Amino acid sequence: MSQEDQLIETLEGRSRRREQRRAFFTAALGAAAVGAGAFAFANPAAAQTITDADVLNFALNLEYLEANFYYFAAFGTAIPAASQGTSPGAITGGARVNFTDPLVSQYAREIAADELAHVNFLRTAIGSTAVAQPALNISGSATGAFTAAARAAGVVPADGVFDPYASDENFLLGAFIFEDVGVTAYKGAAPLIANKTFLEAAAGILAVEAYHAAIVRTTLYRKGIDTPAAGLIEATEKISAARDALDGAPAEDATRGIAPDDDQGIASTNSINGTVSNIVPLNMNGIAYSRSTGQTLNIVYLNRAAVTMGGFFPAGVNGTIKTSAAN
Repeated sequence: MSQEDQLIETLEGRSRRREQRRAFFTAALGAAAVGAGAFAFANPAAAQTITDADVLNFALNLEYLEANFYYFAAFGTAIPAASQGTSPGAITGGARVNFTDPLVSQYAREIAADELAHVNFLRTAIGSTAVAQPALNISGSATGAFTAAARAAGVVPADGVFDPYASDENFLLGAFIFEDVGVTAYKGAAPLIANKTFLEAAAGILAVEAYHAAIVRTTLYRKGIDTPAAGLIEATEKISAARDALDGAPAEDATRGIAPDDDQGIASTNSINGTVSNIVPLNMNGIAYSRSTGQTLNIVYLNRAAVTMGGFFPAGVNGTIKTSAAN
Protein backbone atom coordinates (compact mmCIF):
# COMPACT_ATOMS: atom_id res chain seq x y z
CA MET A 1 0.00 0.00 0.00
CA SER A 2 1.38 3.41 -1.01
CA GLN A 3 1.74 6.29 1.44
CA GLU A 4 -1.11 8.05 -0.38
CA ASP A 5 -3.40 5.02 0.07
CA GLN A 6 -2.44 4.78 3.75
CA LEU A 7 -3.22 8.46 4.25
CA ILE A 8 -6.62 8.12 2.55
CA GLU A 9 -7.48 5.07 4.66
CA THR A 10 -6.44 6.86 7.84
CA LEU A 11 -8.59 9.89 7.00
CA GLU A 12 -11.54 7.69 6.12
CA GLY A 13 -11.14 5.82 9.41
CA ARG A 14 -11.13 9.09 11.33
CA SER A 15 -14.22 10.20 9.46
CA ARG A 16 -16.05 6.99 10.32
CA ARG A 17 -15.14 7.33 14.00
CA ARG A 18 -16.25 10.97 13.98
CA GLU A 19 -19.61 9.99 12.49
CA GLN A 20 -19.99 7.25 15.09
CA ARG A 21 -19.25 9.71 17.88
CA ARG A 22 -21.68 12.23 16.38
CA ALA A 23 -24.41 9.57 16.19
CA PHE A 24 -23.75 8.55 19.79
CA PHE A 25 -23.92 12.06 21.16
CA THR A 26 -26.94 12.93 19.03
CA ALA A 27 -28.74 9.98 20.56
CA ALA A 28 -27.52 10.92 24.03
CA LEU A 29 -28.63 14.53 23.71
CA GLY A 30 -31.96 13.43 22.34
CA ALA A 31 -32.40 11.14 25.31
CA ALA A 32 -31.44 13.95 27.67
CA ALA A 33 -33.93 16.30 26.04
CA VAL A 34 -36.83 13.91 26.53
CA GLY A 35 -35.44 12.20 29.62
CA ALA A 36 -37.45 14.02 32.25
CA GLY A 37 -40.64 13.71 30.27
CA ALA A 38 -40.15 10.04 29.56
CA PHE A 39 -39.32 9.34 33.19
CA ALA A 40 -42.35 11.27 34.36
CA PHE A 41 -44.56 9.33 31.94
CA ALA A 42 -43.40 6.08 33.51
CA ASN A 43 -44.08 7.57 36.91
CA PRO A 44 -47.64 7.16 38.30
CA ALA A 45 -47.44 10.79 39.45
CA ALA A 46 -47.01 11.99 35.85
CA ALA A 47 -50.34 13.79 35.76
CA GLN A 48 -49.12 16.29 38.34
CA THR A 49 -46.14 18.56 38.56
CA ILE A 50 -43.24 16.90 40.36
CA THR A 51 -41.04 19.29 42.32
CA ASP A 52 -37.52 18.83 43.59
CA ALA A 53 -38.95 18.50 47.09
CA ASP A 54 -41.20 15.65 45.90
CA VAL A 55 -38.21 13.79 44.46
CA LEU A 56 -36.07 14.37 47.54
CA ASN A 57 -38.92 13.26 49.81
CA PHE A 58 -39.21 10.09 47.75
CA ALA A 59 -35.50 9.49 48.32
CA LEU A 60 -35.93 10.29 52.02
CA ASN A 61 -38.43 7.44 52.39
CA LEU A 62 -35.85 5.01 51.01
CA GLU A 63 -33.19 6.41 53.32
CA TYR A 64 -35.45 5.93 56.34
CA LEU A 65 -35.77 2.27 55.36
CA GLU A 66 -32.06 1.69 54.85
CA ALA A 67 -30.96 3.71 57.87
CA ASN A 68 -33.23 1.83 60.26
CA PHE A 69 -32.24 -1.58 58.89
CA TYR A 70 -28.54 -0.85 59.33
CA TYR A 71 -29.01 0.91 62.66
CA PHE A 72 -30.83 -2.07 64.12
CA ALA A 73 -28.27 -4.49 62.69
CA ALA A 74 -25.31 -2.51 64.03
CA PHE A 75 -26.65 -1.05 67.28
CA GLY A 76 -29.94 -2.79 68.08
CA THR A 77 -32.08 0.37 67.90
CA ALA A 78 -33.96 2.52 65.43
CA ILE A 79 -32.38 5.76 64.23
CA PRO A 80 -32.58 8.65 66.74
CA ALA A 81 -36.07 10.08 67.26
CA ALA A 82 -34.87 13.53 66.23
CA SER A 83 -34.20 12.15 62.74
CA GLN A 84 -37.62 10.54 62.30
CA GLY A 85 -39.77 13.65 61.95
CA THR A 86 -43.08 14.47 63.59
CA SER A 87 -45.41 11.53 64.29
CA PRO A 88 -43.29 8.86 62.58
CA GLY A 89 -44.76 5.52 61.61
CA ALA A 90 -44.19 2.40 63.67
CA ILE A 91 -41.28 0.08 62.96
CA THR A 92 -42.05 -3.64 62.88
CA GLY A 93 -39.05 -5.83 63.63
CA GLY A 94 -35.37 -5.02 63.71
CA ALA A 95 -32.67 -6.61 65.84
CA ARG A 96 -28.97 -6.41 66.52
CA VAL A 97 -26.81 -8.85 64.58
CA ASN A 98 -24.39 -10.95 66.60
CA PHE A 99 -21.59 -10.46 64.08
CA THR A 100 -18.83 -13.04 64.03
CA ASP A 101 -16.81 -11.44 61.23
CA PRO A 102 -15.24 -8.21 62.54
CA LEU A 103 -15.03 -6.75 59.03
CA VAL A 104 -18.75 -7.20 58.40
CA SER A 105 -19.45 -5.62 61.79
CA GLN A 106 -17.34 -2.61 60.86
CA TYR A 107 -19.06 -2.32 57.49
CA ALA A 108 -22.45 -2.37 59.22
CA ARG A 109 -21.51 0.44 61.61
CA GLU A 110 -20.03 2.55 58.82
CA ILE A 111 -23.04 2.14 56.53
CA ALA A 112 -25.45 2.82 59.40
CA ALA A 113 -23.71 6.14 60.06
CA ASP A 114 -23.74 7.00 56.34
CA GLU A 115 -27.45 6.28 55.97
CA LEU A 116 -28.32 8.34 59.03
CA ALA A 117 -26.29 11.20 57.55
CA HIS A 118 -28.35 10.90 54.36
CA VAL A 119 -31.59 11.10 56.34
CA ASN A 120 -30.43 14.18 58.24
CA PHE A 121 -29.10 15.88 55.12
CA LEU A 122 -32.27 15.32 53.11
CA ARG A 123 -34.48 16.48 55.97
CA THR A 124 -32.45 19.68 56.20
CA ALA A 125 -32.33 20.23 52.43
CA ILE A 126 -36.08 19.76 52.05
CA GLY A 127 -36.92 21.88 55.07
CA SER A 128 -40.38 22.20 56.58
CA THR A 129 -42.00 19.97 53.95
CA ALA A 130 -39.76 16.99 54.70
CA VAL A 131 -41.92 13.91 55.25
CA ALA A 132 -41.82 11.99 58.49
CA GLN A 133 -40.58 8.44 58.68
CA PRO A 134 -43.30 6.12 57.33
CA ALA A 135 -44.32 2.83 58.93
CA LEU A 136 -41.63 0.24 58.19
CA ASN A 137 -41.58 -3.54 58.23
CA ILE A 138 -37.99 -4.72 58.66
CA SER A 139 -38.90 -7.85 60.58
CA GLY A 140 -37.08 -11.14 60.21
CA SER A 141 -40.13 -13.12 61.34
CA ALA A 142 -42.39 -15.40 59.33
CA THR A 143 -44.66 -12.43 58.60
CA GLY A 144 -41.86 -9.98 57.90
CA ALA A 145 -41.10 -8.28 54.59
CA PHE A 146 -37.68 -9.92 54.40
CA THR A 147 -39.26 -13.35 54.58
CA ALA A 148 -41.83 -12.40 51.95
CA ALA A 149 -39.04 -11.21 49.65
CA ALA A 150 -36.93 -14.33 50.26
CA ARG A 151 -39.87 -16.65 49.64
CA ALA A 152 -40.76 -14.85 46.41
CA ALA A 153 -37.17 -15.15 45.25
CA GLY A 154 -36.88 -18.81 46.23
CA VAL A 155 -34.07 -18.10 48.68
CA VAL A 156 -36.12 -19.96 51.32
CA PRO A 157 -38.98 -22.43 50.80
CA ALA A 158 -42.58 -21.24 50.61
CA ASP A 159 -42.98 -21.91 54.34
CA GLY A 160 -39.44 -20.86 55.27
CA VAL A 161 -38.29 -17.84 57.26
CA PHE A 162 -35.51 -15.44 56.35
CA ASP A 163 -34.07 -13.45 59.24
CA PRO A 164 -31.47 -10.89 58.09
CA TYR A 165 -30.32 -10.44 61.68
CA ALA A 166 -29.52 -14.12 62.27
CA SER A 167 -25.96 -14.15 60.89
CA ASP A 168 -23.36 -12.15 59.03
CA GLU A 169 -24.33 -13.86 55.77
CA ASN A 170 -28.05 -13.22 56.22
CA PHE A 171 -27.31 -9.59 57.03
CA LEU A 172 -25.34 -9.23 53.82
CA LEU A 173 -28.16 -10.76 51.78
CA GLY A 174 -30.63 -8.41 53.45
CA ALA A 175 -28.38 -5.49 52.56
CA PHE A 176 -28.10 -6.82 49.00
CA ILE A 177 -31.88 -6.52 48.65
CA PHE A 178 -31.67 -2.76 49.31
CA GLU A 179 -28.36 -1.45 48.03
CA ASP A 180 -28.61 -2.16 44.30
CA VAL A 181 -32.13 -0.74 44.32
CA GLY A 182 -30.93 2.47 45.97
CA VAL A 183 -28.27 2.99 43.31
CA THR A 184 -30.70 2.53 40.41
CA ALA A 185 -33.36 4.68 42.12
CA TYR A 186 -31.05 7.68 42.56
CA LYS A 187 -29.76 7.37 39.02
CA GLY A 188 -33.27 7.10 37.61
CA ALA A 189 -34.48 10.11 39.61
CA ALA A 190 -31.67 12.38 38.41
CA PRO A 191 -33.59 13.71 35.34
CA LEU A 192 -36.42 14.84 37.65
CA ILE A 193 -34.24 17.18 39.72
CA ALA A 194 -34.07 20.74 38.35
CA ASN A 195 -31.93 22.46 40.98
CA LYS A 196 -28.26 21.83 40.15
CA THR A 197 -27.19 22.01 43.78
CA PHE A 198 -29.69 19.33 44.73
CA LEU A 199 -28.70 17.34 41.66
CA GLU A 200 -25.05 17.39 42.67
CA ALA A 201 -25.99 16.38 46.21
CA ALA A 202 -28.12 13.51 44.90
CA ALA A 203 -25.18 12.42 42.74
CA GLY A 204 -23.04 12.41 45.85
CA ILE A 205 -25.52 10.21 47.70
CA LEU A 206 -25.73 7.91 44.68
CA ALA A 207 -21.95 7.52 44.77
CA VAL A 208 -22.07 6.56 48.45
CA GLU A 209 -24.86 4.05 47.81
CA ALA A 210 -22.76 2.58 45.00
CA TYR A 211 -19.81 2.22 47.38
CA HIS A 212 -22.11 0.44 49.84
CA ALA A 213 -23.43 -1.87 47.14
CA ALA A 214 -19.88 -2.71 46.07
CA ILE A 215 -18.88 -3.53 49.66
CA VAL A 216 -21.88 -5.82 50.05
CA ARG A 217 -21.42 -7.49 46.67
CA THR A 218 -17.67 -7.97 47.15
CA THR A 219 -18.07 -9.45 50.62
CA LEU A 220 -20.82 -11.82 49.48
CA TYR A 221 -18.69 -12.88 46.52
CA ARG A 222 -15.67 -13.58 48.72
CA LYS A 223 -17.72 -15.54 51.24
CA GLY A 224 -19.52 -17.37 48.45
CA ILE A 225 -16.22 -18.46 46.89
CA ASP A 226 -14.78 -19.50 50.25
CA THR A 227 -17.88 -21.45 51.29
CA PRO A 228 -19.78 -22.62 48.19
CA ALA A 229 -22.15 -24.75 50.24
CA ALA A 230 -23.65 -21.60 51.78
CA GLY A 231 -25.22 -20.78 48.42
CA LEU A 232 -24.65 -17.04 48.79
CA ILE A 233 -23.83 -16.37 45.16
CA GLU A 234 -26.83 -18.39 44.04
CA ALA A 235 -29.03 -16.44 46.47
CA THR A 236 -28.02 -13.13 44.89
CA GLU A 237 -28.97 -14.46 41.47
CA LYS A 238 -32.40 -15.46 42.79
CA ILE A 239 -32.95 -12.06 44.43
CA SER A 240 -31.85 -10.34 41.23
CA ALA A 241 -34.31 -12.39 39.16
CA ALA A 242 -37.11 -11.55 41.59
CA ARG A 243 -36.39 -7.83 41.35
CA ASP A 244 -36.40 -8.09 37.56
CA ALA A 245 -39.78 -9.81 37.70
CA LEU A 246 -41.19 -7.06 39.91
CA ASP A 247 -40.02 -3.97 38.04
CA GLY A 248 -41.32 -4.86 34.58
CA ALA A 249 -39.69 -4.82 31.16
CA PRO A 250 -39.12 -1.27 29.87
CA ALA A 251 -37.75 -0.76 26.36
CA GLU A 252 -33.97 -0.86 26.32
CA ASP A 253 -32.03 2.39 26.13
CA ALA A 254 -28.33 1.60 26.45
CA THR A 255 -27.36 5.27 26.68
CA ARG A 256 -29.57 5.98 29.68
CA GLY A 257 -29.07 2.61 31.33
CA ILE A 258 -32.66 1.40 30.99
CA ALA A 259 -33.34 -2.23 30.16
CA PRO A 260 -35.83 -5.04 30.73
CA ASP A 261 -33.03 -6.94 32.48
CA ASP A 262 -31.76 -4.22 34.78
CA ASP A 263 -30.57 -6.38 37.63
CA GLN A 264 -27.67 -8.73 38.14
CA GLY A 265 -26.44 -11.03 40.86
CA ILE A 266 -22.77 -11.62 41.56
CA ALA A 267 -22.13 -14.91 39.76
CA SER A 268 -18.83 -14.95 37.90
CA THR A 269 -18.70 -15.20 34.11
CA ASN A 270 -16.15 -16.44 31.59
CA SER A 271 -14.46 -14.06 29.19
CA ILE A 272 -11.56 -14.14 26.74
CA ASN A 273 -9.45 -12.96 29.68
CA GLY A 274 -10.59 -15.77 31.94
CA THR A 275 -13.09 -15.86 34.80
CA VAL A 276 -14.31 -12.43 35.91
CA SER A 277 -16.40 -11.42 38.89
CA ASN A 278 -19.57 -9.32 38.58
CA ILE A 279 -19.13 -6.86 41.43
CA VAL A 280 -20.41 -3.93 39.34
CA PRO A 281 -23.70 -4.55 37.46
CA LEU A 282 -23.43 -2.60 34.19
CA ASN A 283 -24.84 -2.60 30.67
CA MET A 284 -22.91 -2.99 27.41
CA ASN A 285 -21.70 0.61 27.63
CA GLY A 286 -20.40 0.25 31.17
CA ILE A 287 -23.33 2.33 32.47
CA ALA A 288 -25.22 1.60 35.68
CA TYR A 289 -28.93 0.94 35.41
CA SER A 290 -31.80 3.30 36.18
CA ARG A 291 -35.19 2.63 37.74
CA SER A 292 -38.19 4.93 37.74
CA THR A 293 -39.84 5.79 41.04
CA GLY A 294 -42.67 3.42 40.13
CA GLN A 295 -40.28 0.55 39.46
CA THR A 296 -38.46 1.23 42.73
CA LEU A 297 -41.76 1.06 44.60
CA ASN A 298 -42.60 -2.23 42.86
CA ILE A 299 -39.59 -3.72 44.60
CA VAL A 300 -39.95 -2.23 48.08
CA TYR A 301 -43.72 -2.89 48.03
CA LEU A 302 -42.98 -6.43 46.75
CA ASN A 303 -45.72 -6.05 44.16
CA ARG A 304 -45.53 -5.72 40.36
CA ALA A 305 -48.97 -4.05 40.22
CA ALA A 306 -49.83 -0.37 40.72
CA VAL A 307 -50.36 -0.16 44.49
CA THR A 308 -49.72 2.37 47.22
CA MET A 309 -48.42 0.18 50.02
CA GLY A 310 -46.97 -3.18 50.93
CA GLY A 311 -43.78 -5.04 51.67
CA PHE A 312 -41.28 -2.94 53.55
CA PHE A 313 -43.74 0.00 53.65
CA PRO A 314 -46.98 -1.51 55.04
CA ALA A 315 -48.79 1.85 54.91
CA GLY A 316 -46.93 3.15 51.87
CA VAL A 317 -44.30 5.85 51.57
CA ASN A 318 -45.00 9.44 52.56
CA GLY A 319 -45.15 12.28 50.05
CA THR A 320 -46.48 12.89 46.55
CA ILE A 321 -44.74 9.98 44.80
CA LYS A 322 -46.25 6.86 46.33
CA THR A 323 -47.69 4.56 43.65
CA SER A 324 -45.79 1.67 42.10
CA ALA A 325 -45.81 0.97 38.35
CA ALA A 326 -48.31 -1.34 36.65
CA ASN A 327 -46.22 -4.18 35.27
